[in-house]
Amino acid sequence: MSLKDRIQDDMKTAMRAKDKERLGAIRLILAAVKQREVDERIELNDVQVLGVLEKMIKQRRESLAQYQSAGREDLAARESFEIEVIQSYLPTPLSEADIDTLVANAVAVTGAQSVRDMGKVMALIKDQAQGRVDMAKISARVKAHLDT
Repeated sequence: MSLKDRIQDDMKTAMRAKDKERLGAIRLILAAVKQREVDERIELNDVQVLGVLEKMIKQRRESLAQYQSAGREDLAARESFEIEVIQSYLPTPLSEADIDTLVANAVAVTGAQSVRDMGKVMALIKDQAQGRVDMAKISARVKAHLDT
């Protein structure tokens, strides 16, 4: 079952359970996926859906920080709930050791010598780490690895 199908099944389950909050969050996910499909005129695969989910989480984290700094705890709570729902569709996160192994393997495979080769390394890692870790964290690790 594809990730998109799983999300649609969860939407039906939330409808039957009359869970309005969860249903609203799932509808936001499906709307974002559908919007990207319409914009690009393609059917998204699981990796592309994960990309949409990561973007949604990033947006919500930014909103959450703004709401908290403005003292709007009601809106912050809603953003936190949406983040939880979206994260439930992401694969299990990579551990620190897994990240280090992934970076070391990618550097070895690409033969990267300096920071100028960072693009090749990141391209290789992106498919393997999509949805499992923040790519900014990976980028920092790759840069640190190549600087040494």
